Amino acid sequence: MAGPLVIWTYDWVPEAPRGFVRDLRLRWACEEAGFDYEVKTVPFDGRETNHLAQQPFGQVPMLDDGDLHLFESGAFLMHLAQRSEALMPRDDAARAKVLQWVMVSLNSIEMVTMPWVVLQWSKADQPPITQWLDKRLAQVEAVLQERSYLVGDAFTVADLLLADVLRVGLVRKHGDRPASEAYVQRFTERPAFTRARSDQLAHFAAADGQRKEACHDDQ
Repeated sequence: MAGPLVIWTYDWVPEAPRGFVRDLRLRWACEEAGFDYEVKTVPFDGRETNHLAQQPFGQVPMLDDGDLHLFESGAFLMHLAQRSEALMPRDDAARAKVLQWVMVSLNSIEMVTMPWVVLQWSKADQPPITQWLDKRLAQVEAVLQERSYLVGDAFTVADLLLADVLRVGLVRKHGDRPASEAYVQRFTERPAFTRARSDQLAHFAAADGQRKEACHDDQ
């Protein structure tokens, strides 16, 4: 790895999504692995079109590793995991299991939780979506009742991703799932997560002052 990694996020976001913008997944992974990284930004204003050359859907985060540029959570987390046993074991079978659970988090869980959360924001009542969510969360709860980690007996990037998906406030409060709650709490108490979240919150809070100054100058 030549030089520090570069994590790209927004220069600012409103208060509600702070602590959940997905550059936190990258920050967390780097903190767990002990990788040096720096944070660069793209403007939040005009985000639908202002960085399409870096990310064709106008989203964040992105990751630069030397000449390699990546986007999408699963891709960059697996890229980092291949570099560190703190994120993924070296055994081929265990690595395959980690990849399996990364895909589960993105495809079987998050693809249900996020549409449901958006519907909750809009106050829309969609019983089929809620039923689908309840089924998926119950299935995850059954898995987590039987194990402390998704793969083997140590933390991996698969746990990082699933914990991040399940910790979203509305999802976390939905229903009674003690094993899932204990799982989320255990991993969000890790020092690496605490540092990553604190740094992200500080990043966006610092931008508040800059925006206020800019607004004052425009008056």
